[in-house]
Amino acid sequence: MWPINKNRKWPFDARTISNLLVVLIGIVCYLLLSNFGGVRVRIGEFVHVVAPFIYAIAIAYLLNAPTRFFQEKVYKKLKHGRGLAILTVYILTFAAIIVLLKLILPQVVESVTRLIDNLSYYLDNLNELVQQVAAWLNLNQTSVERVIGSYNELVKRVSEIVTQALPQLLDLGMAVGSGLFSAVTALIASVYMLAEKDKLLRQIKKIIYAFIPQPKADLFLKGCHRANAIFAGFISGKLLDSMIIGFLCFFLTQIVRIRAGVLVSVIVGVTNVIPFFGPLIGAVPCMVILLIMDPFSALKFLILIIALQQFDGNILGPKILGDSTGLSALWVLVAIVVGGGLFGFVGMLLGVPTFAVLYMTIRDIVDARLSAKGIDSNGYPLERQGEPHKKAGEH
Repeated sequence: MWPINKNRKWPFDARTISNLLVVLIGIVCYLLLSNFGGVRVRIGEFVHVVAPFIYAIAIAYLLNAPTRFFQEKVYKKLKHGRGLAILTVYILTFAAIIVLLKLILPQVVESVTRLIDNLSYYLDNLNELVQQVAAWLNLNQTSVERVIGSYNELVKRVSEIVTQALPQLLDLGMAVGSGLFSAVTALIASVYMLAEKDKLLRQIKKIIYAFIPQPKADLFLKGCHRANAIFAGFISGKLLDSMIIGFLCFFLTQIVRIRAGVLVSVIVGVTNVIPFFGPLIGAVPCMVILLIMDPFSALKFLILIIALQQFDGNILGPKILGDSTGLSALWVLVAIVVGGGLFGFVGMLLGVPTFAVLYMTIRDIVDARLSAKGIDSNGYPLERQGEPHKKAGEH
């Protein structure tokens, strides 16, 4: 029998409920870990079903900024400005994709095909050049030949892997074609999300205020607003920065006559979206490709990429991104390594803004707790009753 308390409608106090929740969470975690294989399969099936809507959210999020721009700047006085802005953005996006694919994709395929077809010729020329340099420097011919042989075997092995992978790429294209329904679903859902963005946000706010006390709900929404600002600023800025670097790399490769300029520029532009490690990740395969095709082009590209990345790191990047994350170089490195290790390319890209949000949230919590104890964010006691601010150790 529970003790009768007319003023209490619930027989459990907060401590009992907390203990029960801890036990329940422990049991759930144990069941999940003991059946991890089956749980992973179920999660994979669920993700496969909701994947079109995940893609739709990503598309709507990326296109929200240009849609808002056209709505507020171009169609501000029109009755259906939102719909016209969405239509304009999607038309421009599809046109840009079609133009880029038509201009870039054939040249990339041509460069890769030429590299594979002429690989033996390129290797013979490279071997001859290396032997001439070794003779000029009086290097040990046996060691040089051994290094050249190992390098040739590595390159031929990579060529065989690429050649064998081409049919698989065709199968991948067929798989992408078979997933046309999911792509169309994601596209249509993204249009609806952009069109009803304000309504969806109001509904989400209603749910938050319905189940969370107002002070905590206000704090949570403030954090969401900050996270949105960080993610939107970082992602849009990084994409714009990488696109500019890719086009600039292409124009410079044409000016200094570097071979496979389109292929090299695409690699540089795509990998540049990865903070910190992007330039290195893009430069290494480009150097290998150019070293096989034309060692002098590789030397020119090395000088070009160093100058280009200095321009990006010191001028273009700070101008576009500014201090959008507020992270130091150390935490950026940690975010990229951890994010890339857990989620691959996507983790390397989104790890920095995600870590920035976590960093700022933890910083605000720590500052609030310090302020409650009469300590400022620098660890010094706060001023009280008009007393001058004193640092630790001052008397």
